[in-house]
Amino acid sequence: MEHKVIVVGIGPGSPDYILPIASRSIAQAKALVGSQRALDAFAPSHVRAKVIDKDIKGVISFISESLAKSDVVVMVSGDPGFYSLLAALKANFTQSQMTVIPGISSMQLAFARISEVWQDAVLISMHGRQASDEDLQYKPHKKLGILTDHEHNPSYIARVLIHHGWPVDSQVWLGEALSYEDEHSKKLTLGETAQLAGFTHCVMVVIA
Repeated sequence: MEHKVIVVGIGPGSPDYILPIASRSIAQAKALVGSQRALDAFAPSHVRAKVIDKDIKGVISFISESLAKSDVVVMVSGDPGFYSLLAALKANFTQSQMTVIPGISSMQLAFARISEVWQDAVLISMHGRQASDEDLQYKPHKKLGILTDHEHNPSYIARVLIHHGWPVDSQVWLGEALSYEDEHSKKLTLGETAQLAGFTHCVMVVIA
């Protein structure tokens, strides 16, 4: 039987938010791939492990070589279908070689924290990338969910949105370290966010 690449969403970080099927897959893994933080938190002691770092080719090579002996479980934060390593894996392995186990994304948790539906939201990532003008452009009643980073932080993004016509009194919610004990959130206006320091790697929800 052909061994599988099992891509497991491990949720926003806390073990409370990982699905039981994901936990079982990780516990039974013989070869495990993930960030250093994920490996420290979830890796069994007996497993062959590979850290996901900037050397993605090295990660792919480890997976390919390990498939000769066993399934390979690849842990990704949040949900595999939302800005994860899944895209790179799909470019190197066929659909028949892969199994994907969904997870709870930090985006889902952010909207849950404010009791807000996200079925009508535009969901984008500015974590290491830019967003399109169409996604950023203001429209009445528009709702945005944004992943941020150190450079494209909430203050920067707020200024970009104001440039794209968003009213300064648009409502903003910021969630940092979601699901962890040091989770921190803040509710403010877009104008206030443009002057805000801190909150780099977080989820930003903007509602016109």
